[in-house]
Amino acid sequence: MDSEIPLGKKQIVDGRLRVYYYGYWIRAYDAPADTLLAKKQLIQALTRRLFNHVEHGLNIPGERLDEARRAFETEPEPERRRVKGAMLAGALFNRAADIFTKLVEIQSLGVEIHPDNALLRECGEYFQEALELGKMVLHRSGEEGIDELWGEPLKAFSFPIDSFYESRYVKISQTMREIDEMCGALGSALEGGAAFVGVGQRITEFSVAAKLKTEILRTDPDIFDVWASFVVATERLSAFEPRVSPDSTPEARQRAAEGKRLLENGKDLVSYVARARVPMPKSAREFIERCRAYGEGHHAIPGSKKLSVA
Repeated sequence: MDSEIPLGKKQIVDGRLRVYYYGYWIRAYDAPADTLLAKKQLIQALTRRLFNHVEHGLNIPGERLDEARRAFETEPEPERRRVKGAMLAGALFNRAADIFTKLVEIQSLGVEIHPDNALLRECGEYFQEALELGKMVLHRSGEEGIDELWGEPLKAFSFPIDSFYESRYVKISQTMREIDEMCGALGSALEGGAAFVGVGQRITEFSVAAKLKTEILRTDPDIFDVWASFVVATERLSAFEPRVSPDSTPEARQRAAEGKRLLENGKDLVSYVARARVPMPKSAREFIERCRAYGEGHHAIPGSKKLSVA
């Protein structure tokens, strides 16, 4: 039974090394040696990932940190202050990365960098402040914030790399569970209607592909097959059209249209989660509630809208 499998257990599953966390056997990777150079490369990768998933305009160079701080601290209007706080988080993030990069360059010249180095402490403080301000930042879709992405560079900086990898596996297992829950709710809501016969198989294919996308690194040789499968499964799900006969009632047509919107919204939200590789619990809860309302036959589903990425 799954409950008897110890967390962190590694074994070969389906020909690949996997690690077990909370019900999921996740593709495992060897952690690099715990050096400043390895941490720098990891932080750089996390930086690219972060700015790829958050709202636009936040990748402020670290050299403009003082300007960004003044703009934030002098802004009285709450909505504008949120945006400027998000921009300050980006500047702090980049300043910390700049310092860390320079320290690695100095180390490469043979200069020993001790853990209590003043610049290392300053770097950690910048990452910590960026994490706090990251709570103001929204996902690029305009949905909830994914502030956990701001915490990952701090973990990569503060923890041994082995420990960071373990924390990522835990987060991936949580992401996979959220994908299963959303796709399960979507299938349950739609499969009972005659207009959506056959959609369940496409939802299942999409869920499997999304979880594979969640667990794989871009450097993995299998990324070509995994990404292609994810894109195709996404397109197939989006291409599904409810079957509505010409003599259907206006109510039946409305319900089919609402079901199609629900399908599109679910496809978008699961895609955001799979690509970010972290859960979006608020959006997931709201979506599952919408699925439940639709399955119970309610019209004007709460929160029914088209998610979009700017």
